[in-house]
Amino acid sequence: MSRTNFDQLLQAGCHFGHLKRKWNPAMAPYIYTERNGIHIIDLHKTVAKIDEAADALKQIAKSGKKILFVGTKKQTKDVIAEKAASVNMPYVIERWPGGMLTNFPTIRKAVKKMANIDKLMADGTFGNLSKRELLQITRQRAKLEKNLGSIADLTRLPSALFVVDVLKEQIAVKEANRLGIPVFGIVDTNSEPKNIDFVIPANDDAKDSVEAILNACCTAIAEGVEERKVEKADEKAADAQDEVEAEEVKPKRAARKARKDEAAEAPAAEAEAAEAPAEEEAPAAE
Repeated sequence: MSRTNFDQLLQAGCHFGHLKRKWNPAMAPYIYTERNGIHIIDLHKTVAKIDEAADALKQIAKSGKKILFVGTKKQTKDVIAEKAASVNMPYVIERWPGGMLTNFPTIRKAVKKMANIDKLMADGTFGNLSKRELLQITRQRAKLEKNLGSIADLTRLPSALFVVDVLKEQIAVKEANRLGIPVFGIVDTNSEPKNIDFVIPANDDAKDSVEAILNACCTAIAEGVEERKVEKADEKAADAQDEVEAEEVKPKRAARKARKDEAAEAPAAEAEAAEAPAEEEAPAAE
């Protein structure tokens, strides 16, 4: 069963592409027609591509890995933040910090710096600073929070990137391509799809369009996370059952071992009993 349908995407305006003169010829397979100088995207293909991407995202989430959502457009960044946070995934909605993937250790240092500032503020270390110094540190903390606060829990490179508007976020796409990280992208008619592993042809400018696609994808991610929890619970229960069975088997094994030891000792006892009379008769013979 499809995670979305033609009517939902149509109502959200996912079919509106860019002006014909701004199109990228590589997007031709996903264009249905042209109307009033604007390309119309084939929503039947969009539905299929959403399902394909959602299934892949579900498997990534099920394996316990992180998916980084990227979208810095003013009209869509609030939706991206809301949907990514709902499935506990990191996101970037402010300026993309160059080298975030290819120079990840440096980004982690900045995140740790933010955590250190919080720690020092909490224990009163900054209490003796002047107002000016405290203001500078507070501003620095606010800047770090704005740019990196949403990726504070990202302790290692993400396993996938979900990009809204691959043309605007081309630096992020290039970094992911360089590191071999799969890219999921909402690709409009003016964008290049060749560097995107999972292309979702749709309007990447409208809030409703982005929200409709993210709803389907984030629902799949939530399903993957839930299935992982169920599997872990089942494994834990199975381990507990194995331990119980092992405890029950121990007495039986001990009893079997005791019987084997008794059986091994019986011939030796009989041999000793047979040799005893011969030893007693030896002095009488002399």
